[in-house]
Amino acid sequence: MKIAVIGGGILGSTAAFYLTKDHDVTLYDDGPGQATRAAAGIICPWFSKRRNKPWYRLANGGAHFYRDLLKDLADAGIVTQAYQQKTTWLLKKKPKLIDDLMTIAEKRQAEAPLIQEINRLSPTYQQARFPQFHYDNDLIETDGGAVVDGQALCQDLIAAAKGENLKVVDGRADLAFLDDGKVMVKNDQEVYDTVVLATGAWLGQVLDPLGYQVDVRPQKGQLAVIETDWDTQVLPLIMPEGEGDFIPHLDGKIFVGASHEDERGFDLSTDPSQLSDIFSTIYQLVPELATYPVTDYKIGSRAYTSDYAPFYGPLPDRPDVYVASGLGSSGLTTGPLIAREISRLINNEETLLDPSDYAVENYIQKRVQ
Repeated sequence: MKIAVIGGGILGSTAAFYLTKDHDVTLYDDGPGQATRAAAGIICPWFSKRRNKPWYRLANGGAHFYRDLLKDLADAGIVTQAYQQKTTWLLKKKPKLIDDLMTIAEKRQAEAPLIQEINRLSPTYQQARFPQFHYDNDLIETDGGAVVDGQALCQDLIAAAKGENLKVVDGRADLAFLDDGKVMVKNDQEVYDTVVLATGAWLGQVLDPLGYQVDVRPQKGQLAVIETDWDTQVLPLIMPEGEGDFIPHLDGKIFVGASHEDERGFDLSTDPSQLSDIFSTIYQLVPELATYPVTDYKIGSRAYTSDYAPFYGPLPDRPDVYVASGLGSSGLTTGPLIAREISRLINNEETLLDPSDYAVENYIQKRVQ
């Protein structure tokens, strides 16, 4: 089968990786603004208070799917450094909230084998583990979480797929539906049996000329990169209340963020003022971090639906066109599993999740002519 994957973020690159094993695949990637490249990469869904059960099944499954993804990449000859398992610290100002979160996580532990330990950590123990950290209350410490460098992981997935003869075309792809049920990418006049639209917040722009109304909006996110001389491999991932997180990656790099900026459309300009409250929070917790320079800002556009839930599957009237969007700030957690599920649907294989829980028709409608 000849397949086009449109979008080279975490979802598109994972789909291309799995589909190239059995099909002739071309990946079209426009790049700028991609949410994956600006994502903090926190994989720790077990403490979320979201009541959307399908979302939690997806997020929990996505966190655990990384074990399969890493093995499959290794089998393809790529030992990625993009995924780093991390001890995770969660902070809440009210002791009652700590108790509530521990109760939630302990209930979920039975279906989350990645979690081995959930502990309450006093300030004395915190200081012993991370001397630069200053916090006067207890916090929750757990294992099983991780951080992912989304850009690096996509590069590794695409490199592995190229080993299976993936073709990569740089630039935006515009589509035309043909009468014989196939799809043409107008840019290069290539015709495909199946298309996977992994265009995130841009899905509406791709489908609008084809007569569809899409319930997806962009949200701008900014992330600061701070270069330190610390051994960041041993530092915990720290998640205070609010939007700001302390995210240690490799080579002394600390990611701080990310912002959640509505009403900014697809603006990709750097605006450090949007991170001022986040910097303030993190610098209070880790004062010494303020002595190190911010060397980069990562900026991208997340995709959100009106009910903040993701969706994926074929278009109701075009079974040859698969779409996915609405992943929001948990894209690196849920994206790889969604991509794997789409590849299973295309190959007529049994899926792990019930696709009806993420129905496309709830978010995409054909406009009445």
